[in-house]
Amino acid sequence: MSEENNNENTATETDGKSDKKGGKRPQRAPRQEKKPVQEGMNPDFEERVVAVNRVAKVVKGGRRFSFAALIVVGDKNGKVGYGLGKAKEVPDAIRKAGMKASKRMIKVSIENGTIPHEVLGLFGAGEVLLKPAGDGTGIKAAGACRSILELAGVKNVLTKSVRGSNPHNIVKATFKALKSLRSLEEVANVRGVNAKGLRMKAKAQKA
Repeated sequence: MSEENNNENTATETDGKSDKKGGKRPQRAPRQEKKPVQEGMNPDFEERVVAVNRVAKVVKGGRRFSFAALIVVGDKNGKVGYGLGKAKEVPDAIRKAGMKASKRMIKVSIENGTIPHEVLGLFGAGEVLLKPAGDGTGIKAAGACRSILELAGVKNVLTKSVRGSNPHNIVKATFKALKSLRSLEEVANVRGVNAKGLRMKAKAQKA
């Protein structure tokens, strides 16, 4: 009997442990399992490496080199994005940039394989002019601008880099131009008119 009483007393003491303030200790919440981090990119997206720069940081012991990669990602169906990743190795920098690009993609207005209207994109020293083109023209562009338009799904377009050749400025200027594109239906909704009437008026002006 004495052993049972001792066991009961020890059980009550452990159950009713109090902190220094005299209150009972709150019970800890059960640990939640960590969700696995999703790495990589959507297999439906295609990526292009626009530029890879080597950066050197001077420290007491010498120089420490790292890499910065500028990547463009798109599904060739109206969605495209760009990202900048930095790491000590080139593959890690490309992977980081691809993940960033896939998270911030934009929708591009495309009509009959080309852009709906002429547009000018400005960013810093970069200035890019985009013009719609007819069937069979192809993508008349080079460098970063060509990669963006191909991954966006544009088939026919005329482009001109007015000033600046820095790929970072060209990419951001091109994306500003693509963001400012408006389809005929969007313009009709803003004006409160019928889209069919605007389309007939545009065809009459071209004729």
